[in-house]
Amino acid sequence: MIPVQGYAGQCVAVLGLGRSGRAAAAALRAGGADVVVWDDGPAGRDAAQAEGLALRDLTQPQAYADIAALIVSPGIPHLYPAPHPAIAAAWDAGVPVDNDIGLFFRSFATSDWDGFDVTPRVIAVTGSNGKSTTAALIHHILVENGRPAQLAGNIGRGVLDIAPAQEAGVVVLELSSYQTDLARALTPDVAVFTNLSPDHLDRHAGLGGYFAAKRRLFAEGGPDRAVIGVDEPEGRYLANQMIEGAADDRVIRISSGQKLSGEGWSVYARKGFLSEYRKGKQVGAIDLRAIKGLPGMHNHQNACAAYAACRTLGLGPRGIETAMRSYPGLPHRSQLVAERAGVTFVNDSKATNVDSAAKALQAFPKVRWICGGLQKDGGLDALLPHLDRVAKAYVIGREAASFARQLTGTDAEVCTTMQVAVARASADAQPGEVVLLAPAAASFDQYDNFEQRGADFVACVAAVASPG
Repeated sequence: MIPVQGYAGQCVAVLGLGRSGRAAAAALRAGGADVVVWDDGPAGRDAAQAEGLALRDLTQPQAYADIAALIVSPGIPHLYPAPHPAIAAAWDAGVPVDNDIGLFFRSFATSDWDGFDVTPRVIAVTGSNGKSTTAALIHHILVENGRPAQLAGNIGRGVLDIAPAQEAGVVVLELSSYQTDLARALTPDVAVFTNLSPDHLDRHAGLGGYFAAKRRLFAEGGPDRAVIGVDEPEGRYLANQMIEGAADDRVIRISSGQKLSGEGWSVYARKGFLSEYRKGKQVGAIDLRAIKGLPGMHNHQNACAAYAACRTLGLGPRGIETAMRSYPGLPHRSQLVAERAGVTFVNDSKATNVDSAAKALQAFPKVRWICGGLQKDGGLDALLPHLDRVAKAYVIGREAASFARQLTGTDAEVCTTMQVAVARASADAQPGEVVLLAPAAASFDQYDNFEQRGADFVACVAAVASPG
């Protein structure tokens, strides 16, 4: 646990009692704060009381008379589409609002660091797609190269629930826009921006607000090194904002698909090969094609980002490459589930939007595509250029028929359930083809979350792929 500094003897309120909220309450108490909590759900309040936490209805203006700060869980809207009543009450009372990420960055460094020969580091990863894989891959590379490392934030453990820093240790954080938007302190040593595509637009009042939330990690964080994907205009803009000149190697530009040039530091992947350039000269290369845990151009971009971040810490290209070859992949993110009679089954349930599903389709030459669910704003038009890889679509979800009608020019079968979709795709698949779950939609019409949807796919695959 990271005891929170700066609030000893003061009363601090915590709003939202999920994983991060409970960890924040515990870390605040460990740092000597008096803690009061609130959750909109009675189950959360009951659990808090069972843990000895004091409840206070934070939606009431009079609740803030003695409160020094309000700590908000990431799932709670603080501005758009409308601020939560407790947050509005804190504003009116002049009480600062923060989140667990802000608490972490103000509390991670301690006087114990004076005795370290090698200072601990923090790598923070944000972006629209690939940030979980990038963060997990960085963590894997560090561990395989003998560096003590912890993985936290939007992946793994709550950021305040990790162990205190140790000599030469590295904390790798995956940060969502919800987390970067509100944190009052953002000071990573290395900040990574993977890419940008439309997502969470209601929470940020449009694409501009969404990008602005991501940009805070760089503009307000002032990282020593910035690793920035430049395949979209927003990334190129951000990289330009961070540099002092063309040869400024504090910024490492990354790309999947385009060759990068110039006197600065760049890492890019083309045709399955990763290349690193500094001062106009190639200094490293990796053949990514045989790395099973990183299939497709989108994962090659993740590999570039992870490679660049690890290079900033002094790791060599060969050590990074060796670690990449043993990377197992993350559940529900291009996860190799099974191979049977020349047919490969891949679980990419995390592909919940059109952009991530398009990238998943591009990773394989011939796909039996399981898709559908709770469709997001914007329609499916952006997927149409990539449907030439789809032998057939097997559509699930309550609105499967409507989803299927939008797949213009593609053979699509309405299956509704995962069990039917997997059975039909498995029966149709030919050797060399991939049965791919990449829904391009949220899961909430049939499942509690994308993990549950992915687990159902894995179970259905096991049923059809098992001998006999």
